[in-house]
Amino acid sequence: MAFRAAMGSQKTRAIDARGRESDCRVVPAKHPNKGLKEADARIMVDLNGHEGGNAGDSQAKPEEPSGGRRRSAEGVEGRRQAEGNAVSQSTLRTQNRVGVSTARDRIRQAAKTDKGRRFTTLLHHVYDIGTLREAYFGLKRDAAAGVDGETWRTYGEQLEEHLIDLSDRLRRGAYRAKPVRRVLIPKPDGRQRPLGVTTLEDKLVQRALVMVLNCIYEVDFLGFSYGFRPGRGPHSALDALYVGIKKRRVNWVLDADIRGYFDAISHEWLVKFIEHRIADRRVVHLIQKWLNAGVLVDGEWRPSEMGTPQGGGISPLLANVYLHYVFDLWVRAWRRRAKGDVIVVRYADDILVGFEYEWEARRFWDELRNRFAVFGLELHPEKTRLIEFGRHAAENRKRNGRGKPETFDFLGFTHICGKTRKGRFALVRQTMRKRFRAKLREVKEAYRWRWHEPIPEVGKWLASILRGHYNYYAVPLNYPALEAFHHRVVWLWQRGLSRRSHKARITWKRMWRISRRWLPYPRIVHPWPEQRLCLRT
Repeated sequence: MAFRAAMGSQKTRAIDARGRESDCRVVPAKHPNKGLKEADARIMVDLNGHEGGNAGDSQAKPEEPSGGRRRSAEGVEGRRQAEGNAVSQSTLRTQNRVGVSTARDRIRQAAKTDKGRRFTTLLHHVYDIGTLREAYFGLKRDAAAGVDGETWRTYGEQLEEHLIDLSDRLRRGAYRAKPVRRVLIPKPDGRQRPLGVTTLEDKLVQRALVMVLNCIYEVDFLGFSYGFRPGRGPHSALDALYVGIKKRRVNWVLDADIRGYFDAISHEWLVKFIEHRIADRRVVHLIQKWLNAGVLVDGEWRPSEMGTPQGGGISPLLANVYLHYVFDLWVRAWRRRAKGDVIVVRYADDILVGFEYEWEARRFWDELRNRFAVFGLELHPEKTRLIEFGRHAAENRKRNGRGKPETFDFLGFTHICGKTRKGRFALVRQTMRKRFRAKLREVKEAYRWRWHEPIPEVGKWLASILRGHYNYYAVPLNYPALEAFHHRVVWLWQRGLSRRSHKARITWKRMWRISRRWLPYPRIVHPWPEQRLCLRT
């Protein structure tokens, strides 16, 4: 990896904690593996995702196609990169009328100008009173309290005093991270997901740090990374996958699942990845405090030697940084050497890779398994699979006597190889069956507590549930699943009204009049991906 060691240090203007302009020294990036074994150093890739070369372009906007017929998955989108922080910037002002977001804009511009810079002074942007205040009002009001019992409302009763004290402790290095309270959240498949509940003060500082670090890493992250990024949601990833499968030569899809990803992240490697861009030791030590704070399980403290603090605001960013160096840069270099079309879509730890050739897909699978093993990650042997999927999958499998093409699940949708009325290939996205049933069970359990409430109140409550369901699942070709969900909700309501009635059963004729009065009927909310991405075919 060749870095520009001969480049001299540069200066950029920044805003200190008091709103005054100061010099923020920015030095060129050093080799991230300094002090590592030579064997480990060869595993790393440079900012371009390939061995050798200068620190180059790692910006998050889609790549330009390198050739006539080959284009990357994110290149199909044809849209600009979403810029900004994880939260929208407000117009909060410091006492001397300097905007609190101005300093972060300068950081973003400096990171965009030179992709190899290491930032040496960042902590004063974190403990700025305006930044902390903005982070506080960006937190959830009704979130559960941590081990200290502090809630959003109790902390806000003396907000300015608390922010001044917190800023002073961050400045002096006296801030201490508290352990994370571990709770188990039931999953739709019956299993339980461990979730960490951090203290409100830790959430506040983590959010403030994310607002600053996003200015740097949003420049580095690649276009096929969609999870937990500003301006990018699940439907952005779903639409990119849809367009990639339909417009590129995709015949095979690798559905990769990382076993226990958030709990398997190596702290040692994560710190090395962060130090590649962040040279401010105070910021690195602050992140290490959260990583080593430990967890409380049934009142017993346990050390956290692996993983990130789930439930905190910093965890998604750290997870994206880890996979950016472990997977994103590596797969970009691998795709450039591929013989056929290759598309990549990653949402957090959910990875889908489409290939033109089966042999290339299996070679990628083997190399990815070895790549992950070096950094402490493991592909789930039961959930990771390679399936034949695409416009030619149905006829190829029929010709070989293997039946219909297999399906795969991604972000709540089951993807199916279908056909239009004219016989053309159609990528059908239906609501996952287990998500469908889990939501109905949730509505049923909640309705038991509203059994005897008046019809208007229950109708408004059910209407809000249906609107939320439509807002996510109302994609083209998924109307039958929406209609089925609406029908089941009406059926649950009718059964409840009939069981509480002392006179007679509520007839379906009357029930449909009630449902038409209070419940919205299904409709497609999201446009076709080609229309949203402004593509012309």
